[in-house]
Amino acid sequence: MDWIRIIIKTNSQGQEAIGYALSQLGIQAVEIEDPFEIITAIEKKKEETQVQWDYIDEELIQNNKDEVLIKAYLAEDTPYEDKIIQIQEKINHIKSFLDIGSGEIEIEKVNEEDWAESWKKYYKPFRLGKHIIIKPIWEEYSSAEKNDIIVEMDPGMAFGTGTHETTSMCIELLEKYLNENACVFDIGCGSGILSIVAAKLGADHVIAVDLDSNAVEASKKNVALNQLQEKVRIFQGNLLDNISEKADIVVANIIADVIIQLSNSVPDYLKNEALFIASGIIKERKDEVISVLERNGFNIIEITEKGEWCALVAQKRSE
Repeated sequence: MDWIRIIIKTNSQGQEAIGYALSQLGIQAVEIEDPFEIITAIEKKKEETQVQWDYIDEELIQNNKDEVLIKAYLAEDTPYEDKIIQIQEKINHIKSFLDIGSGEIEIEKVNEEDWAESWKKYYKPFRLGKHIIIKPIWEEYSSAEKNDIIVEMDPGMAFGTGTHETTSMCIELLEKYLNENACVFDIGCGSGILSIVAAKLGADHVIAVDLDSNAVEASKKNVALNQLQEKVRIFQGNLLDNISEKADIVVANIIADVIIQLSNSVPDYLKNEALFIASGIIKERKDEVISVLERNGFNIIEITEKGEWCALVAQKRSE
C-alpha cells in the first residue's frame, strides 16, 4: 500500500497541540522528529561508546534543532485531500493563540515498504529500566543478563517503539509499581508495547484499547509475537468505552488534554488505592494536569521527567 505523508513543520510548543489536533481528526499513524531528542541521544551514545556516529549529520541537526517535524500518514486510497484541508484549518486555528513555528505543510507520496525499511536500520535492541530489553524482531540479541525480560517488537505504522521519552517513562514506572497478578488497562495502546511489558512483568490480565485500526492490528501482532494472547485483550474503541471492570493500574501514554479528559472517568475503573500512570505530558502543562487529577480524587505519588516530557503516578484515594 502507498501512503500520503503530511509533514508539518513546528516547534516543541506546537508538537503537543498539533498532535492532539491530528488525533481529533482520527489520524493515529504519526511520526515525530525532534532534533533536541536526537542530539540528546547522540551525546548519550557517545558517552557510552566513545565513538562518533558517522551516519548522522550533526551540524545539520544543530542548525535545525528548534524545528520539530510531525509526519502524519494517510492511506492513498482514502479521501486524504479532505483531511489535508482539515489539518490546515486546525493549524490555522492553533496559530491564532500559540507560537507553533512556521506551521508549514508539505505533502509527499511514500511506499509503506520503503518507509518501514528506512528506519529499521536505526532501531536496535536497548534496555529500559533494570530488566526490560526492547528487541526489534529483525535483530539478534545475545547480551541478556539474569532476570532480563525480552520484549519482541515490530511496531509497523503504530506509535510505540519504546525510544520516545514518554513511552520509556511508562515502562520504567510499570517495572517499579506493577505487582504480579495485577489487572492493567492500557489506554491508547499504539504498538502494544506497554501491554506486553505489563504482561511480562507479571500482570495476570491486560486490556488494551486504541482508536486507530493500524494500532490495534500492530498490537495484536506484537502480542502474538510475544505469545501473550491469553493475557492481553485488544479492542478498537474510544478510551474506556469498552471496559466494564476495575484495574490495579491504568496506564495512558497520550497527551495532556486527553489525560485531563480521562481523569474525570478513570477513577470509576480503578480499585481503591490503585494507580493511574499518565505520560505524554509536556512539562509546561504538568501543574495543570496535577491540579485536575487531585480534584478528581487522586494523590500524586511520583513525578518523573525526561527531555521536554513528564509522567505522573497518581493513586486513587480510598472511598
